[in-house]
Amino acid sequence: MTAPAQPSSRPVRGVLWMLLSGLCFVGVNAIVRHLGTALPAAQSAFLRFAWGALFLAPTLGPLLRRGLPPGTAGLFAGRGAVHAAAVIFWFYAMARLPIAEVTAIGYLNPVLVTIGGVLFFGERLAFRRILAVLLALAGALVILRPGLRDVSLGQLAQLCAATGFAGSYLFAKRLSQLAPAGLVVAMMSLAVTLFLMPLALAVWVPVTALQLLWLGLTAAFATAAHYAMTRAFREAPLAVTQPVTFLQLVWATLLGTMVFGEPVDPWVLAGGAIIIAAVSYIAWRETVLAKRPPRPFAEATKLQKV
Repeated sequence: MTAPAQPSSRPVRGVLWMLLSGLCFVGVNAIVRHLGTALPAAQSAFLRFAWGALFLAPTLGPLLRRGLPPGTAGLFAGRGAVHAAAVIFWFYAMARLPIAEVTAIGYLNPVLVTIGGVLFFGERLAFRRILAVLLALAGALVILRPGLRDVSLGQLAQLCAATGFAGSYLFAKRLSQLAPAGLVVAMMSLAVTLFLMPLALAVWVPVTALQLLWLGLTAAFATAAHYAMTRAFREAPLAVTQPVTFLQLVWATLLGTMVFGEPVDPWVLAGGAIIIAAVSYIAWRETVLAKRPPRPFAEATKLQKV
């Protein structure tokens, strides 16, 4: 009998889902770039997540009625605070930087998650993955080019956003061990909306119906992007899907040039390619190691060149 197909045996589906995810994220970027600085970053972020909470309302009620698992309330609050800060920084950067540059700097997120796993979860960062992390950081320096040009507030904001999103992922990693996935997703949307509300009210400016609709479409694109990414991970290993994310930088560059008249910066493309190469290597090594059988304790204590 033929064994049923495993997710890793369907790389084409995984690639297609990841392509769709990237297109949806580019759609999010395009709308936020189009809205520009007409609304304060905190207000834009709040309205986007309020739409997201509205989309999740039918599932959020039943989940909350069951109550939160013990020990998760503080984690949910912590994730909401960190993610809310990251979203504000991201909206600020997206309104002021070329789309390609925001996208390229955002690729640092998985690298920062890797570092956070070492600092907060005691995960091992062996020799070859250390080199990959250093390579990714070198890619960030290629994009920013400190000393050769002024580092703007928009670039600093995007670095803060990447760090905040990495922190949110680490909270989610811990929460995934304590609560159902649906509750983790729904609580993030609710918590971020609540944290953003007072910040948005403090800087509130009149908003038009068209702006509300644009931000609602942003929430829809973001939801679709995360769903497609989840399907991609289910269909194929990270080693297959991760390199596809580089196309998001290509699309972002084309969008910025053709729609918003942004010049193509070869340094941004080069730095983004370096970061993606490092992230893809980390993903490939994790896939390879996941397939290895557990090793005896004595062998496991040796330095691994992972």
